[in-house]
Amino acid sequence: MASVAKRAKVAAGGAGCSASREGAPSGAADALSAFLGWCVKVGAELSPKVRVSREGTVAAYGLLAREAVPAGEVLCTIPRAALLSQHTSALAPLLQKESASLESPSGWVPLLLALLHEATASNSHWAPYLSLWPDFRGLDHPMFWSADERTRLLKGTGIPEAVNKDLASIQAEYSSIILPFLKAHPEVFDPEVHTLELYKKLVAFVMAYSFQEPLDEEEEDDKEPNPPVMVPVADLLNHVANHNANLEYSPECLKLVATQPICQGQEIFNTYGEMANWQLLHMYGFAEPYPGNTNDAADIQMLTLYKAALQAAKTEAERQLVSEQWDFLCQLEMVGEEGAFVIGWEKVLTEEELVMALKVLNLSAKEFEEFKEQENGEGDACLTLPYAMIPTLKAPWRKLLCDAVVLTLQMYSSGLEEEEEMLKHLQTYSKLNSREQFALQVRYGQKRILHQLLKLAS
Repeated sequence: MASVAKRAKVAAGGAGCSASREGAPSGAADALSAFLGWCVKVGAELSPKVRVSREGTVAAYGLLAREAVPAGEVLCTIPRAALLSQHTSALAPLLQKESASLESPSGWVPLLLALLHEATASNSHWAPYLSLWPDFRGLDHPMFWSADERTRLLKGTGIPEAVNKDLASIQAEYSSIILPFLKAHPEVFDPEVHTLELYKKLVAFVMAYSFQEPLDEEEEDDKEPNPPVMVPVADLLNHVANHNANLEYSPECLKLVATQPICQGQEIFNTYGEMANWQLLHMYGFAEPYPGNTNDAADIQMLTLYKAALQAAKTEAERQLVSEQWDFLCQLEMVGEEGAFVIGWEKVLTEEELVMALKVLNLSAKEFEEFKEQENGEGDACLTLPYAMIPTLKAPWRKLLCDAVVLTLQMYSSGLEEEEEMLKHLQTYSKLNSREQFALQVRYGQKRILHQLLKLAS
């Protein structure tokens, strides 16, 4: 598959492909040297078989193999004391003391306050680490694009809506929690320095670079997720779905371990899970080029299926029935106003919800009354929808599904064919700036998946 950057290889502002690498400072070599020296001091051990580099990587910093590495070999060991978190920052005692006032829906506020301090304190223990991202100016998530640019490039992808929610949450969190905390501690913070704009950059930094330690299986139901932490060295790895390294956790340290044989000169990649391109662009500021992202997916908003069902209704009685059926599906928690049916390359990822919705929205009034009496629909033990089954669905089911796909495709501002032409002509594609390229990859992948589904259901 194509090699893909964890972050874009360009400066903020959507500069063209020839632009400098992300946040590239004139003293990048000095910054890297200082960081590697700091790693030695804090006990982070890098295998002699690997090296951190800005050259030969797909984007910014990365990890390269000096020599062949077998699967299972430890590439780097990072002691927990070297992690930057709310517990290791110089502000840890204060953050612990004020923890009750720092609770938020995101759970990120303590780490973000730690970063606000460490990124601006001249004597910060973490200065050599954070100097790798001078002023965090290289971050180019869609949240830093103009609203017009997001609409022009990303309409229909779901990203503009996600970004709008992010920006509203950041503004609310800064105004209601961060700013009062800054003003309450003028010996540490200055609102003129620790601004909303810096806070927004640090949110993007945490989105793109932080790690969240998984809970043990027995803890998953009873314990809140662990807060994010910054993991020096490990957070420099770039991303591909077909990765060759993983981060492993133990009480004393974190270890970066090769998951497959790595050849000399090969870049070492991590992965962030099975993420669609729109999620990668939204959270990390990049997208994998087609057909590299085998985890890509397209969403059909649940309300779009409801809209398609209403449009197909011919009488007021039929529209009323559809409304009642939708309310029933909401009560079953099979659908919701902000939910989506997720369609992957090889399967429907929300098959139970989609099958139930197609079934219920195609029942006659009599069938619907009988269905409601079957323990609220719990009589359907097996609700699966493999792609091979889609052409065999009842004709009304397929018609409703096709109508919803068509409505979804109409939300984009461009068609599949014109984007295929752009991708075929490399000279034209290369003239696009990084934002335009990433947005095109997101749109194209989603449309390919939707057209594949449309063909199956037709």
